Amino acid sequence: MSAWSDLEPKLIAILRGVMPDEISPIAEGLIDVGFRALEIPLNSPNPFVSIERAVRVAEGADCLIGAGTVLSLQDARRVNDLGGNLVVAPTCNPEVIKESVSMGMTTVPGVFTATEALAALSSGAHALKFFPASLLGPDGIKAISAVLPSETDIIAVGGVSDSDFAGYRAAGVMGFGLGSSLFKPGDLIVDVISRGRSAIANYSSGECS
Repeated sequence: MSAWSDLEPKLIAILRGVMPDEISPIAEGLIDVGFRALEIPLNSPNPFVSIERAVRVAEGADCLIGAGTVLSLQDARRVNDLGGNLVVAPTCNPEVIKESVSMGMTTVPGVFTATEALAALSSGAHALKFFPASLLGPDGIKAISAVLPSETDIIAVGGVSDSDFAGYRAAGVMGFGLGSSLFKPGDLIVDVISRGRSAIANYSSGECS
């Protein structure tokens, strides 16, 4: 799988702060309940170890596994070397986008304005991460998306939980990144999996249609 458009459900589990010794059961549990995209932000402890282990867990599951907070070409290349296929960033860096695309990885840069969104698309981004979505809200994202190509995949990230799906979906948002509403350092693994199951159910229900 190399494109966000192929993904269903369009949910990214953002595991900021996850420890390498807990990533395997968390990744396995979230994939089992239906997640097909896992992001380990690079400001997590030993993130590349966790990415490598998550890639191993997801082998054969047709998932997007990779890094968030990717700010450099070197980091994007290292994710690729570990078998990752997802690069998520908080910013729009054309060099990182183009390099990630050239390596066959799905790239999801962060944007907040129409200028950033159009620059990301022109660089080859597969989807746009509107971040922090809670500041723009559904109306702000809808206003910006009016000037974007109709086929643009939009993801709301930052201050978004599964209780917000319906409002953003009505504004044309295609997917969501779930961070602290899904996982926080120190959470029991069973609780993370339970929240993941609820998020999948809410996404799949009429609340998102």
